[in-house]
Amino acid sequence: MSSEQELARSYSHCATVARRQAKNFYPSFLLLPANRRNSMCALYAFMRRTDDLADEPGEIESKHKALQLWRQDLNDAMEGKPTDWPGGLALGDAVARHAIPVRHLHEVIDGVAMDLTPRTFVTYEDLRVYCYHVASAVGLCCIHIWGFRSDGGKAEAMAESCGRALQLTNIIRDVGEDARNGRVYLPDEDLDTFGVTPEDLIAQSTCEPLKRLLAFEARRAYEEYGCAQPLAKLVDPVGRPVLLTIAGIYRSLLDRIERRNFEVLSERVSVPKWRKAAIVARSFGARFTQSTASDSDVEARPIR
Repeated sequence: MSSEQELARSYSHCATVARRQAKNFYPSFLLLPANRRNSMCALYAFMRRTDDLADEPGEIESKHKALQLWRQDLNDAMEGKPTDWPGGLALGDAVARHAIPVRHLHEVIDGVAMDLTPRTFVTYEDLRVYCYHVASAVGLCCIHIWGFRSDGGKAEAMAESCGRALQLTNIIRDVGEDARNGRVYLPDEDLDTFGVTPEDLIAQSTCEPLKRLLAFEARRAYEEYGCAQPLAKLVDPVGRPVLLTIAGIYRSLLDRIERRNFEVLSERVSVPKWRKAAIVARSFGARFTQSTASDSDVEARPIR
């Protein structure tokens, strides 16, 4: 089999993973030119594989070992060496093509490793570090695929804000499920301020102190969404629909949680399929705004 065929098979594997598992976002991937769509699938497949290594049954020590071996696979893929993971060639090609800093991929692995042992976050600054690794680092990879103009680092800072907003939204929605699994992401200082106890996090319904705490965290998330909003103007138009779809769906989720007065323990809050489809459709128009760089699909590099 030729190297081109092997690369095509690797990209095909990643596309299959994305199509089957990235149900919220895969439709927005389809709005990208083929080159960038394939790269987004490769990035997603890497993220999915990283999460799966941590979520699979087994002892914590064995999971740490699996993630360490995964780091070596990542390094091998970056050097064009064969790996046991079918998506390795595609990931290496995507990283090289779009000049994605490899450190961000290692930061994602660091973030997944943080979740292996239940931990607490004393301050919000501690939580920000976690959010960077599990969400902001992903966004920093994505903007390289979409194409962007840094504008003196403003784009990167806004990508980090977007990641924090998405992760805070997840934390608010999943606070009960996470607590039952021994994971509390809400900072200790905030729990103390609002008088929320561990028992409140696993109750059948959301008590008033917890609702006030979640509203406080939601304000933080909305501030981050606001900081990230100008990012779309610095992203290449062909990449904007994906950014706007992802941010739009998560912000819509936070809006729904707020409208329910932060009752997140009695029922899992979600965004209806029709609403997701509407967000995708609305985001598509951003692709046709004036670009500050070539929209060519031949060489999808970050705009500098």
